[in-house]
Amino acid sequence: MPITILAPKFSRPVNAREDDVSSISSSDSEDGGAALDGDIAMTRPPKRARLATSLATSDIVTPGELITDDPQWMRGHGTYATPGTATIVSSVAGTISRTNKLLSVRPLRARYTPEVGDLVVGRIVEVQARRWRVDVGSTQLAALPLSAINLPGGILRKRTETDELQIRTFFAEGDLLVAEVQQLFADGGAVLHTRSLKYGKLRNGVFVAVSGMGGGGGVVRSRRQVWTMEAANGGGQIDVVLGVNGYVWISKHVETPEGENKAVGITSMEESVSANMYSSQNDRIEVQTMREIARLRGVVTALVENGLRVDEDMVVRGYHEAVEMAMLSADGADDIYLGGERGEQLAAALTGA
Repeated sequence: MPITILAPKFSRPVNAREDDVSSISSSDSEDGGAALDGDIAMTRPPKRARLATSLATSDIVTPGELITDDPQWMRGHGTYATPGTATIVSSVAGTISRTNKLLSVRPLRARYTPEVGDLVVGRIVEVQARRWRVDVGSTQLAALPLSAINLPGGILRKRTETDELQIRTFFAEGDLLVAEVQQLFADGGAVLHTRSLKYGKLRNGVFVAVSGMGGGGGVVRSRRQVWTMEAANGGGQIDVVLGVNGYVWISKHVETPEGENKAVGITSMEESVSANMYSSQNDRIEVQTMREIARLRGVVTALVENGLRVDEDMVVRGYHEAVEMAMLSADGADDIYLGGERGEQLAAALTGA
């Protein structure tokens, strides 16, 4: 049986025009390639446009993705430069942040990076000879030296061996505290202090761990991280502590005894700092207060789940909106659930969507 060899048929690419096909075949023949019909030019995809013209700060980049090759930009956190070139490449997955000519990438999820002056909420995980080790959600445990706390009675003196033996009477494993970042080590470790009367052991409340300054929704640095608000439905006053590290503390407000509201100086500190500041015994909390604390906790978690920032303004507005939503439900004030669709409704009401 004879074999017939047929000439190859031309296969036009999808969505290709006649003039495009003719230009491809003619360019192949001019470059010395085979002039057969059906050859397709293997060209590299076009480079991504430069950052200054096309890439917005809301775009999400992935590790290894080219951000820009313009030499006018400087690289920041979350980026690296290819040796011998001016290209800036992302090293994490996140959003691009510009500060003048500095480019950095804010990761979508990351551990807390301490900075001096940050107000943080932490948990004691280890007691050592002259310090405590505190979990603040960072890559390393923070250190709280014995010399960086107020002694009971406000006594200002050098710490002795007696204080070291009684170190667990101040803070023990599992205790929660609010402190301020005082110093940073070269390896990224943080040193805390609780010398101010607004810092110290936390009681009479509930602890919530949400995302911090890593990126996306979560606790952000704001003018006030600690405030007292009036709760609805007879809940009394509630204290809210938003740690920059993403740890939140919501508790019943405890009135200070008469005479402690005055300005505290070095000579009068002994009268202001009482021994019960290191007590681990909770006070009696009314049912109405516990209900409103749980409602505030639901507001914070709903804000984070819907990618909204957590600060004083959003928490207060979200709480009032949650109270109104509860009044419209069948259970009334006892309806504190803010998950799922109710959380989305709360977020939509706050953003105006």
